Parts: sequence; structure tokens; C-alpha cells
Amino acid sequence: MKNYSEKEACRSADLQVLIHHIYELKKGIRNMVLHTMHSSEREEAEKILVQKEICFHTEVVNKRKINIFFGKPDCVEVIKSFGDKTLTEYSPEEDFILGIMLGYDRKEQCKRYINRKGLKVDKCVLSCA
Repeated sequence: MKNYSEKEACRSADLQVLIHHIYELKKGIRNMVLHTMHSSEREEAEKILVQKEICFHTEVVNKRKINIFFGKPDCVEVIKSFGDKTLTEYSPEEDFILGIMLGYDRKEQCKRYINRKGLKVDKCVLSCA
């Protein structure tokens, strides 16, 4: 079990999860993380990422919530290339790319893409599944 400093123990749940995501990133478990948290902690979260020299991009969800994408620089640049829009505004292609970069199951991402595009699934595809 990891020993937490007194400072870490006093952090909010959002910041504790952020720190755990950073741990997973550093261990190579993830290439990119999407972390949603309360906007009041944006400054502290970004300070932690800068101190740890982790590439990130922050997007405002609403007045209370933000999304912080962080990880490998190439992955973060892809997210930045999508422009300033919410996750619900992502095209099916952007949504697919994001899911793959976050490490979601490829087969499930393909199903999600097909559904979002309104495509019909060929019987051959079903027999190959």
C-alpha cells in the first residue's frame, strides 16, 4: 500500500484520482487520461501536471466542471486539433480516436462508431465477430 503524505491525504477526491492517473501514466498503463473534475481545482491540477512535466490540455465543460486531457504529447496534440468543443460535440471520427487513445476496447469503439454514424452492419461483419 502506498504511503501518502499529510498534504496528499488532505486533497480532494478529484485531486487524489488525478494523482492516481498520473501514477498509471508514469507506469505506462495509459498513454492518455481524460480526467473530469470540479473547476475550482483547475489551478492546483494544472500546477501538479506542470511540476511533473506532463503535457495536458484543459477544456471547460460548464461553470462547475472541467476536462483535463493529459499524457503523451502526440495524444494531447490530437485532442487540441479537434478544436474548442465539448465531448458531446465530437464527430463520430473524433469520438472513435479519443476512445482508442484512452485505451477503450477497440471492438466496442467500432460498435460505438457504427452506431453514431447510423451505419448498417453487414452480415459478414456479424459472422466475423
